[in-house]
Order: sequence, then structure tokens, then C-alpha cells
Amino acid sequence: MNSFNFSDEVKKARKNGAPVVALESTIISHGLPRPKNLEIAQEIENTVRDIGAVPATIAMLNGVVHVGLEEDELLEIATSDAVTKASVRDLAILAQKKSHAATTVAATSHIAQAAGISIFATGGLGGVHRGARETWDESADLYTLAHTDITVVCAGVKSILDVAATLERLESLSIGVVGYRTLQFPGFYLRESGFTLEYQAASAKDLAEMIHARKKLGTSGAALLVANPIEREVPREIHDRVLASGLAQAEEKGISGKYVTPFLLDYFHHNSEGESLRANIDIILSNAALAAEMAVALVKLED
Repeated sequence: MNSFNFSDEVKKARKNGAPVVALESTIISHGLPRPKNLEIAQEIENTVRDIGAVPATIAMLNGVVHVGLEEDELLEIATSDAVTKASVRDLAILAQKKSHAATTVAATSHIAQAAGISIFATGGLGGVHRGARETWDESADLYTLAHTDITVVCAGVKSILDVAATLERLESLSIGVVGYRTLQFPGFYLRESGFTLEYQAASAKDLAEMIHARKKLGTSGAALLVANPIEREVPREIHDRVLASGLAQAEEKGISGKYVTPFLLDYFHHNSEGESLRANIDIILSNAALAAEMAVALVKLED
């Protein structure tokens, strides 16, 4: 724990037993355009505060893991060109190199658990990529969450992935999935991916009770995913047209394997008439709000 630097706000919350929500930093450094990324990062944190929880945005600065960022540190992550995108496997290497790094879902989950934070809000989860039978391309998110005691609020997985295969892997890895007021698994940009879930929760209190029950029953070895669908999805016509066109472009350019997903995400950004950016922002704000409500409810439950 000595290798972590806690912000003053998070230190105070830990001391007082206040609710804390972990937030990733990759969306700030790599997921949103400048200068809007800093504005949205601040809005995400304030959304958590307004509900009564403390935001802990996680990142690495000069090789040191920060759990919660001060104002100048958040500015550095949002504006520096030297920020690397880091998964779990990268953390020790980047620490030795004294690098700046933004944490992915996997790295944020790992650090949050180690810091004693049980709820994490992100945008979308990584999963099994299209063509994985040939490339073996799966997100490190899946493997990290298989042995990390964390509850992750997300908008499902991006529709550009192999959603069916991802759900199968989540089941195989004993990662629980519950829909928030829905039995339809969301597809990030889309409210429904076409796949159903077994369970749903009607409120943040219900979700907090599930987290509490996981601890009592000893079933918290793997993560719990809360699938929170976007309120206003990307119009289907735009989504389907851009996805089909992007896949055709990737094939034409010979883009394959792990390079397909970043290519498609960038293609959506430039060809969805601003809808993918709007959706990204809507999703993370909604997930941060739900995670904060859950954290507040969990603290009340465990008092």
C-alpha cells in the first residue's frame, strides 16, 4: 500500500469510512478529445461528489500510482503527451521507468481492489474481439476481473466486439452479470445487444445488497458487472451503417487482430456524426452516478 499515493480527499474518506468510487483515467487521456476531456473528467468527479461519494480517479504519475488526483494531477493526465495507456502487465515496468500512465479497466480494477475500493465506474468493458478464433484476441479486462473482487458499473461491451463470445467467457470465468433495470445486455452505443441476462436489479440499494451478500457468502473472488444501458443510444441506422463501413474498410486496408478494435473506435469517432462522442460522455456520467449511489447505499448497509 505504501506504493500508492492517495489524494487528500480520498485519504479523508478512507479515514472516515465514507463511500468511494474508483474511476479510470484512460478515458481522460485517450478516450475523449482535448480540451473537452478535462472538462468531462471534472464533471464525472463532481457527479460522484454531488451524490455523496468521493471520486478516486486512478492514474500513474512519474511511476507512482495515484488513487485520487489533485487538480494539477488531473490536468497533467488530461494534457500531457507523455501519458501511456497501461494495463496490469505494464504497471511495474512503467513504475520502474517513472512514467506517466492512464489506467485501463483491468489496471484500475486491480489498483482499486488493492486500495480497498469495492465499486468502480467505467464506460464499456473489453471483451472477446471479432475473429478471436484465429487471433486469440481477448481483452485483459476479462482475465483480471476473473480474480479481482470489484463491482464494475459499465454499459456492457462495445457492439464492435463479439458480444456472444464475451458473455460466454464471462460465464466461464465466474464473473457475475446483472442488468440495471433491464434483462437485455447493453452494447455500449446501443441499449440492447440482442442478448439477454438472467438477473436484473431495480435499485442501487439492491445492488449494494448483492455486494454485501457476495462478501458474506465468500463468492467475491471474481468481479460483479452491473450492466447499465445508455439512456439515448446511437441511432441504429447510423450505428449499423458505420459499423458495416468500418469493417469493410478494415478488411480493405488489411487491418486485423488486435488492431481492428482501435481502428473501428476511431472510425466511429470520425463517421458517426458526433454520436459516438456524445454516447461516450452520456455513458460515463450515467455510470458514475449509479456507482456513487451504490457506494452510498453500501456504506449505510455496512454501518
